[in-house]
Amino acid sequence: MTSRSPVVLGYDAVSPLGTVLEGQWRNAAAGKSGIGPLTRFPVGDDFPVTIAGEAQEFDPSPYPFLSARSLALWPSPIFKYAMLTVHRALEQSGVEITPDIAPRTAVTFSSAVGGLDALLDADRRMTAAGKLPPPYANPNSCINMVGGKVSILTGATGPIMSPITACATGATSIITGAMLLAQGRADVAICGAVDFPLVEPIVAGFATMNAAFQPRPETPSESPGAASRPFSVHRRGFVISEGAGAIILATREFAEAHGLSCRTEVAGWSMTSDARHFVAPNFETVRRCIAEAMADAGIAPSDVDAVNAHATATKVGDRVEYDALRAVFGEALPPVSANKSLTGHAMGASSAIETIFALEGMARDALLPTINYIPDPDMPIDCVADGVRALQQEWVLKNAFGFGGCNACIIFRRVGSS
Repeated sequence: MTSRSPVVLGYDAVSPLGTVLEGQWRNAAAGKSGIGPLTRFPVGDDFPVTIAGEAQEFDPSPYPFLSARSLALWPSPIFKYAMLTVHRALEQSGVEITPDIAPRTAVTFSSAVGGLDALLDADRRMTAAGKLPPPYANPNSCINMVGGKVSILTGATGPIMSPITACATGATSIITGAMLLAQGRADVAICGAVDFPLVEPIVAGFATMNAAFQPRPETPSESPGAASRPFSVHRRGFVISEGAGAIILATREFAEAHGLSCRTEVAGWSMTSDARHFVAPNFETVRRCIAEAMADAGIAPSDVDAVNAHATATKVGDRVEYDALRAVFGEALPPVSANKSLTGHAMGASSAIETIFALEGMARDALLPTINYIPDPDMPIDCVADGVRALQQEWVLKNAFGFGGCNACIIFRRVGSS
């Protein structure tokens, strides 16, 4: 932690818990699941997945950049989710990207899946009707286009990139923004991620990988809200969801010069690569990522007040994360929140959304509950399973791990107003 540690000025999210952050927090605090029936496409009797975490529709009329004409050209939901959250996060931050600030404003907002839904729709149109793709089909499917649209929306003309680390994309975007600020390449960074993976081949593909939740044959009518079970003895895979999270970072000097308040900072981070398996996590490199993030922040494990876990509810993934946490913290493992129990797994956007819940919890002196939790005797862990817990938090660890062995861990520190 140094004076160059970036501060968090604002954030906003769209998730299966709602489209307004305050409402999402209230739903999460009440233990209300955002998981329900899968409705984004017709689901036949033989389709292996029937539930999902779907974001609610919202009224775009207050936002000129979400006009009907614009949305017709950019039909993938990733664009409306990204632009809405970035717009509101900037409003919350108090940053106005004027012509003098624009060249020093970076964009690292990204996506793991991108707008593949638009490309698939174009392919089906060609197959069914012989019609060529609309001219915006390819731009919709370019992953870096979401950052480009954010730049166009905000006028930011500083460094722009689209870091992609599968399910760790949101966290990696924050780290990348922090690096640009620390290197003096920008004063402000628009970070975060968005994903819309609720399209047939992606959802079915997760089922054939045995990664997506499927009910036991003896409990086919189980409530969708009970399906996402991180760290639980009866966990059966993740529930696929959608959403976006935007986080505005700035240098402390910029915040002070512009009279902007901040409550948290990016105090330390680490990224590691498993270099072992395309989906199964590697204990040693996950453990090292957690330990290196704390070392970068200059703190000991005993300083960490809470962990916001990756916790997808898969058998192997949760086990490796638990083992790594236990190896670092020993018997003094702090309380752990697993937000995917409430929201499902929004792919690259998940760690951005979860970071926002962690930051909001630091501001409110509260930890969100992990619902659907039945203790696994092989993984003794304090999962905050009995509702919101009052807890002051100075230091919070956020974990994020992605396919391809991409690990990203961040230490956030609560600070006073600038």
